[in-house]
Amino acid sequence: MTAPLTPPQPPHRRPSQPFWSPGHPGQPGRPEQSGQSGQPGAAPNRQEPPAGAPAVRVYDQDGPGLRAELREAVVVLVAVTLGGVLLGLLWLWLAPRVPLVGIASEGNWAVYPKETEGEQAIGIDGTFTLLGLAFGAVSAVIVFLARRRGGVPLVVALCLGGLLGSLLAWRLGVALGPERDVIAHAKAVGEGVTFPAPLKLGAPGALLAWSLAALVVHLGLTALFGPRDPEPYEEPPAP
Repeated sequence: MTAPLTPPQPPHRRPSQPFWSPGHPGQPGRPEQSGQSGQPGAAPNRQEPPAGAPAVRVYDQDGPGLRAELREAVVVLVAVTLGGVLLGLLWLWLAPRVPLVGIASEGNWAVYPKETEGEQAIGIDGTFTLLGLAFGAVSAVIVFLARRRGGVPLVVALCLGGLLGSLLAWRLGVALGPERDVIAHAKAVGEGVTFPAPLKLGAPGALLAWSLAALVVHLGLTALFGPRDPEPYEEPPAP
């Protein structure tokens, strides 16, 4: 009799040992892409945060570049400076007049204030100051509504434009106001006739009213209603 033909039993292997088939990419002796640096097709190493550490995610908002901010600042500077024309015309219209009177004595003319205790001179400075404060507040609101993000160049242009606009308004009001040669004016109107004195800004600090008001109002609007910088927040750690 011959022994029964039974197929041989496959070799026993542990579950942890994989069964390698011919041509399998993980076959011993063949390199595989393990993701380590220095091997073909390897992915770059990334440092993972330690286990349990909260992940911090920051979102930022990119504003316009410096060149765009400078262009906007130049536009604001020119526009605010040209606003001094309107300020000068309003000052010329609203400012009180200092009354003068001319007296001739032996062919010589002398000009005196008609009211020695009058407050018209103070009213001229006060009118210019109040108008400068109003123009500063209005220009700051307009600039803020046009560009809410603000920026250092924009604020500098706003303040510098307010100063230049005040200087323009002052010179324009003086040039368009009453005759500056009071002796010639007195001779033209006659002796004892009252005529207005030329516009004169007795308080040079009034020229800064526009710039100071624009700076304060713009900074206040930016602090209250301007866009906020994004704050980082922490994500809860993965379970």
